[in-house]
Amino acid sequence: MNFTFDIPSQSRSIIKVIGVGGGGSNAVKHMHKQGIKDVEFIICNTDRQALESSSVPNKLQIGIDLTEGLGAGAKPERGRQAALESREQIRELLSNGTKMLFITAGMGGGTGTGAAPVIAQVAQELGILTVGIVTAPFMFEGKKKREQAEQGIKELSESCDTVLVILNDKLRQLYGNLTMGLAFAKADTVLTTAAKSIAEIITVTSDVNVDFEDV
Repeated sequence: MNFTFDIPSQSRSIIKVIGVGGGGSNAVKHMHKQGIKDVEFIICNTDRQALESSSVPNKLQIGIDLTEGLGAGAKPERGRQAALESREQIRELLSNGTKMLFITAGMGGGTGTGAAPVIAQVAQELGILTVGIVTAPFMFEGKKKREQAEQGIKELSESCDTVLVILNDKLRQLYGNLTMGLAFAKADTVLTTAAKSIAEIITVTSDVNVDFEDV
């Protein structure tokens, strides 16, 4: 799949990275600290407290009426409904000259799993090149979470140009028997590296051809 970009020098809002739910927001917080050239970072959540405590400046609270500022309770359908409630705000956020969108989420929970596919649908309607970069749960997180993740990845794939899935269990195989905290931190690092690598291919030159078959 080939995409040619003519990116202006002032391209801050051309590429956006949106972290959806707790896992996605943590990854974007990590990316924001690392810094990626000419990229705008956004976190999106139903959980108002989680949004307020994050150092990422751009925030979108979804499903205000539905969840009343609380989380989605590990229920993807609740996350989906929250995103549908806030669909116009999502559209407005993405309408301002966005040409490429990265959606990152930890699949298997409520908000990320349910809301990320809705955000991808809005981006698709706007003609935005959309890349999903998500994690699949560790085995120890349980069968239900893995099944929810599988369904969420399937739904996300339907509206994305490409989806990169990072298997958390593979990280444990590669890096040894990590503690839970270190394992999640390693997943954030891998997500950041993936987004940074793709985004900077585009932002380092003004006219670049990107072949996602090579990703």
